[in-house]
Amino acid sequence: MFLLPNPLSIVMATAACLVLLRLILSFQSLLYLLVRWWRRADEWAQVYQRYEILRYTDGSAENPLYRKALAYVGSLPSLEDAAAVHVSSSASKANDFAFHLGPAQTAQDSFFGARITWTNAGGERLVIRVRRQDRTRVLRPYLQHVESVADEIELRRRDLRLFTNSSGRGWSSAPFTHPATLDTVAMDADLMARIRADLEAFLKGRAYYHRLGRVWRRSYLLYGPPGTGKSTFAAAMARFLNFDVYDLDLSREDDADLRDLLMRTTPKSLILIENLDFYLNSNSSSSSNNNARIKKLLDFMDGILSCCGEERVMVFTISGDSKDELDPAVLRPGRLDVHIHFPMCDFNAFKNLANSYLGVKEHKLYPQVEEGFYTGGRISQAEVGEIMIANKGSPSRAIKSVINALQQARFSTRREEEAVAINGGQGSLGFGKDLTPLKEFKKLYGFIKIKSGIKKDGMMPMEDGEQQQQLQHG
Repeated sequence: MFLLPNPLSIVMATAACLVLLRLILSFQSLLYLLVRWWRRADEWAQVYQRYEILRYTDGSAENPLYRKALAYVGSLPSLEDAAAVHVSSSASKANDFAFHLGPAQTAQDSFFGARITWTNAGGERLVIRVRRQDRTRVLRPYLQHVESVADEIELRRRDLRLFTNSSGRGWSSAPFTHPATLDTVAMDADLMARIRADLEAFLKGRAYYHRLGRVWRRSYLLYGPPGTGKSTFAAAMARFLNFDVYDLDLSREDDADLRDLLMRTTPKSLILIENLDFYLNSNSSSSSNNNARIKKLLDFMDGILSCCGEERVMVFTISGDSKDELDPAVLRPGRLDVHIHFPMCDFNAFKNLANSYLGVKEHKLYPQVEEGFYTGGRISQAEVGEIMIANKGSPSRAIKSVINALQQARFSTRREEEAVAINGGQGSLGFGKDLTPLKEFKKLYGFIKIKSGIKKDGMMPMEDGEQQQQLQHG
């Protein structure tokens, strides 16, 4: 049996709740008023100094500090409390919004314990108000802080450009729209962390380099087989640094043109020289030509030409697993500070690519992919990426296609090794110079497993002609 609540008790409880709510609201209102009165009393008791930042000085010249102060005030969290805020967006970058203080509105900031007030006084004027007792302590450091933060904001917002050189015509440019970032590059996590830390240290190293008496620049060598992501990584470096890219072809310029080109590069730029090994080895039938090329390259890397400007990163790439084919004078520290190897794709890189391209972190076919890499399959990251793009609608089909590519690459490698062994006269067993019985056994074991599992679910069947050809070579 249920008892109905007393109507009178319901009315009394409701009234009590309303009274309590009114008391809470009254207390909050009273607290808000007390805070405002306290601030007004504090402002009345303190003596403030006002500083005006005008947009134009001497009637026509624009004040750089005004532009930087405008960007800095737009980044203050207290801007959200202003009654009027102007919002604008970038025409070239998505989701990039800029906030500006409305006329006669104020925003609060603090620095070294001092409270600072910004006011948009209208007429293209910004006013800083700080207590007079704090002005000698914080004003100059605060203005330096404003410029530093504004420089970082402008660097993030500026549009990057890609410059290329043509013989006798200097630099031509286009918007740099490559989407690669360090977060999207498939690379070992520890190596990526070290590279990121090195780039961040360079960005903050102006004072350190000047104290050492060195030009503020850094050079990187990216080496590895074609398709392993060297050019993409260079683009990701430029995007991380927010530097323009100067894609320099050394073969198109003589010494005089090269000097002019380097003098016309700007700070915050990444100078990219691709396929350095091809440049040094092409048309070098005589030792004098080769020596001239090396001398030109050394002058470019750390001679007086390289001192034409600061805040630059130089990136060189070569196509090959070994960098020893370059002249030792080219490789020494100071000319190439950081050497980064880009190997062929392995299982860990494959998983990163599958996660990026297909959105797949785990799959039942992963053991077969791992076995394909372990038993000698060598394919590049570019090849894996193209396979995944072509089969993006079916992750299983994409992974099966990668398994097929690993099988074909493994057998192609084995045939090449057998041909080298036969031509080199290495005996009846056919082991090449770099092969060992253990490696050969692993390859044979993987081949037997593949033959036995071709018709199992999850394996892509090979064409009959390919099977017969591989069995003949097996």
